[in-house]
Amino acid sequence: MRRTYQGLVLVSVLALAPMTWAWLSSSEHRATAEGGGWPARVPAAQAALVLGAGLYGATPTPMLARRLDIAAELYQAGKVRALLLSGDNSRKDYDEPTVMRDYLRGKGVPDAVMVLDYAGFDTWDSCVRARKVFGAERVTVITQEFHLPRAVTLCRTAGLEAFGVGDDSVRRWASTTYVYAARELFATAKAFADAMILHSDPVYPGPREVSLTRILDQPGAPGA
Repeated sequence: MRRTYQGLVLVSVLALAPMTWAWLSSSEHRATAEGGGWPARVPAAQAALVLGAGLYGATPTPMLARRLDIAAELYQAGKVRALLLSGDNSRKDYDEPTVMRDYLRGKGVPDAVMVLDYAGFDTWDSCVRARKVFGAERVTVITQEFHLPRAVTLCRTAGLEAFGVGDDSVRRWASTTYVYAARELFATAKAFADAMILHSDPVYPGPREVSLTRILDQPGAPGA
């Protein structure tokens, strides 16, 4: 019985270690997009890295729409010069980045400051591609709060100076948030393996894109 108990304790510690890694690594680099004046708590960066979160046909899911709303607010507040929209376009009938761009157009964000990454198949791929493919150095990564520690930690591990802004989705979609938050235990374990053990390459590691750097080379780019 004692050995069984010790084994269970060991398994529990190993399971929680990646979550602890993500929380501690990101603890000083994240904020919540709630309350008046929240953009003032966000440091200026070169770009907002907006991570995909699913579509309903040609419409963003509510969680993705909220991420895009946050990105638009940061752009309009002068906190970022460019928006890097990273999502899944693995098949012709599913194109997250294009839907994200079209939604932001409706929020008044000009096409000239939006860059689309069609191969952001997961968080690690999005972070690595932001650094190695698009040449970003300082980003504000935007997602929901339950995902924020993993997203910020992965981006920083990928070589980005990353700060994260999260939507407090539990206030709007409590049951869905709890399901996704529970899944973070497994997702963070995979993320730890990809980033710290396997040093995995993204599905599509290149070629190098210059669209983001062209925007940032213009004078007056926040964080540039």
